[in-house]
Amino acid sequence: MREQWSTKVGFILSSAGAAIGLGAIWKFPYMTGMNGGGAFFLLFIAFTLIIGLPLLIAEFIIGRGAQQEAVTAYKKLAPGTGWSIIGRWGVAGAFILLSFYSVVGGWVLIYAGMSLTGTVISPGADYEQLFSTITGSPLISITGLGLFLAIAILIVSFGIKDGIERANKIMMPLLFIFFIVLVIRSVTFTGAAEGLAFFLKPDFSKITAEGILYALGQSFFALAVGISVMVTYSSYLGKEVSLPFSAISVSIMNIFVSLLAGLAIFPVVFSFGLEPAEGPGLLFMVLPAAFAQMPMGEVFLSLFLLLFLFAIFTSAFSMVEIITAAMTAGKDRSRTKVAWLTGLVVFIAGIPAALSSNTLADFKIFGLTVFDASDFLVSNIMLPGGCFLIALFIGLKMDRSLMQNEFLSSSSLGAGSFQVWFQIMRWVTPITILVVFLYSLGII
Repeated sequence: MREQWSTKVGFILSSAGAAIGLGAIWKFPYMTGMNGGGAFFLLFIAFTLIIGLPLLIAEFIIGRGAQQEAVTAYKKLAPGTGWSIIGRWGVAGAFILLSFYSVVGGWVLIYAGMSLTGTVISPGADYEQLFSTITGSPLISITGLGLFLAIAILIVSFGIKDGIERANKIMMPLLFIFFIVLVIRSVTFTGAAEGLAFFLKPDFSKITAEGILYALGQSFFALAVGISVMVTYSSYLGKEVSLPFSAISVSIMNIFVSLLAGLAIFPVVFSFGLEPAEGPGLLFMVLPAAFAQMPMGEVFLSLFLLLFLFAIFTSAFSMVEIITAAMTAGKDRSRTKVAWLTGLVVFIAGIPAALSSNTLADFKIFGLTVFDASDFLVSNIMLPGGCFLIALFIGLKMDRSLMQNEFLSSSSLGAGSFQVWFQIMRWVTPITILVVFLYSLGII
């Protein structure tokens, strides 16, 4: 018998954990900083609610409807066809994403360790230089990558209820609490108003075609849709849970955490004269600067980094899970052994990304480092591509009555709501993704 989530709350928090992680806390602030601030934030919200939310419901429906992990789910729902390519696409996307995601996880792990020993915050410290020193060391970067993956694999190997769900029930609520504390402190800095205006006052003249694609990609990245992670997660779900309610809860939590991230980061960026378009290192320069201005700053920084690390792990769990579940489905293979083998292969694949800030800094793929190229491939090609294929599967292949039953199960919504969702998935979602992608390439 397959494992299942023990509670509705456990499933929602685990799904939110899979979605939030680095997407909302690490990536969202610097993507917003690089793409005009408030206008990017509004586009992100619009894409999340109009495109991302229906897709999240779709992945939930596919997973619970099939009661199978990503690859087998499509085989079961569309036997004898090639639709299982969507699941394989998702597993490949999760693998690539985890390879560079774990590099950032390693950075946070190292920062957390340094903070616990009181070596991050110091008078007159240059936090930009500190970040450059850490990422510029091949040994430190690769060690962080390996340690992060080892911890993630260890937790996933315990299974759904005893590993992933138990960890998320503790980690996610604590993260929200600490984020709110950080926001309260950040908005009281001198010069914070300029940062708030940058984040909350939209200037659409700063939005480019590429920025629109990035906003769409960020909405998918932040909700973890497009690589069938949520198909795998919902396959462990019972019929007593409302899928639309769960998807709405995850989406709202995701937008809320993104809002908190912006409110916490940009006031500090402008107060300390940092550059909002700094890129992936933005968070690592801003957090120490903010906590250094608080009483017991090193202690609070340590606690926040640990909780942030937990949030990153919750996303890593989902990526390891989709790969592990696909490799063990219908086979007499040890879940624990497959999880550890997965971690080893991802570790090897992640080494070039870990070396992108040092040894391989001058090695470029289409003008991008291995780290940035991997991020671009997943965020702007594989996630939108996966979402496009899922929309086609919903609109063209999946049994309508099965979809309606899953959509309405344990829900107070009526058949009309299902029809609205179905038409959005059939027409609005694929057309929007295609138009945005073609527009970003300058074709239309």
